[in-house]
Amino acid sequence: MAELAISTAWVKLLQNNLQISAYLAQPEEPGTYPGIVVLQEIFGVNTHIRDVTERIAKLGYVAIAPALFDRFAPDFETGYTPEDIEVGRKYAWEQAKAPELLNDIQSAIDYLKALPQVKQDAIGCVGFCFGGHVAYLAATLPDIKATASFYGARITTNTPGGGAATLRLTPEISGTLYAFFGREDASIPPEQTEEIEAELEKYKIPHRVFRYDGADHGFFCDRRASYNPKAAADAWIQVQQLFSQLN
Repeated sequence: MAELAISTAWVKLLQNNLQISAYLAQPEEPGTYPGIVVLQEIFGVNTHIRDVTERIAKLGYVAIAPALFDRFAPDFETGYTPEDIEVGRKYAWEQAKAPELLNDIQSAIDYLKALPQVKQDAIGCVGFCFGGHVAYLAATLPDIKATASFYGARITTNTPGGGAATLRLTPEISGTLYAFFGREDASIPPEQTEEIEAELEKYKIPHRVFRYDGADHGFFCDRRASYNPKAAADAWIQVQQLFSQLN
């Protein structure tokens, strides 16, 4: 299928006294489309995340990327230097909190569902790095029917803001979940991916787990040194197959 022409805009998600920024991309062609929430890495809704949001929209989805750090670092966006990574990790694991993240993602879902061109019962999400972890959390939201989680670290050991590991929420996942990992990713040991897969199987969650030889953390991002074109290309095919279930 040929890529669709799209339009993009920054929008605001209203939540009580808060305004959370979000990047919206949608097809220009009239019609109704599934909605996809795109969840950022620790680097904010930067050029990579905006590009992914646009790529998804060109395939025939209305995609939105909420700024997950806006509560404490409005308009945060950065690169990939060691200093950037240090700041991003602090925001992700010291200041972000799972209940607030879920509230912000639900606000993004509600925004999508308020658009006349979005199918009400066809919402998915995709997340990378920190967002891969958060996508596992988001999969527990009733509206989410399909989730793609890319190299989400600490799923088996932590949850943003503290508390029991996010993995314990596996029984609450109601849709299909695809998880993507690189075998060279030191931040996610093989035993953790095996534990995730075992939990998904235990609770009979529809799922697939992909492990890529020679791929490191961040392998999908073409702006990082760890970019792996072969793994990224295959993962993109799998994501499209996953989200096609929403049509």
